Amino acid sequence: MTRTPLLHSLLARPLSGEQIEERSFACIDQLAPEHGFLPDQWQVVRRLIHTTADFGLTELIRFSPDALTAGAAALRAGRPVFTDSNMIRSGLSLPRLRSVCPAYGPESVCCHVADAEVAEEARQSGLPRSLFAMRKARSMADGGILLFGNAPVALLELNRMIIEEGVRPTLVVAMPVGFVHVIESKEELMELGVPFIAITGRRGGSPLAVATLHAVCSSANQQEGKQP
Repeated sequence: MTRTPLLHSLLARPLSGEQIEERSFACIDQLAPEHGFLPDQWQVVRRLIHTTADFGLTELIRFSPDALTAGAAALRAGRPVFTDSNMIRSGLSLPRLRSVCPAYGPESVCCHVADAEVAEEARQSGLPRSLFAMRKARSMADGGILLFGNAPVALLELNRMIIEEGVRPTLVVAMPVGFVHVIESKEELMELGVPFIAITGRRGGSPLAVATLHAVCSSANQQEGKQP
């Protein structure tokens, strides 16, 4: 039997990457369950559904009332970005960040989890490296944008800094994934009065944290009347 590869159907009716994305968003809008998200929040939720093809996220995503305005203001000001994994750092698009603030560069996005001194502190203490990576980023945590997609212990340490040291991040993307310390780290954060976008429960992950900040970049540009 001779089989025709499916790719030929695409070649016969070409679609660019941008057109495929536009069609995907149209499918999401059509298939999404009813929800109570505001239009600007929906742009973020839709991006996360696009990343995962998982409509169940509509029941899990939470926004503080000021999340998108605070996040947009932080991006326009070129506030530093802390990530809890190098996967997030690698996944963030500098062109997207620069579309909001041209001052963003590679040095603006920081992850300390692989730093030698952090690894040594973790070895000596028997505690996760992510805890000491967060402590090393203390100066940027106050006023910075913080993304958690991997390490709930890092989020717990940020929560401690907020409670005990008065640290005030401009936006926290709280999406660590897993089974230990995950749920409580998110729940504690959402009670601390700082701007946040979170996924409740055990679900999350680095790709979702990346997609969230990219969506906030688009929201910031839309607020300014720029192309998203």
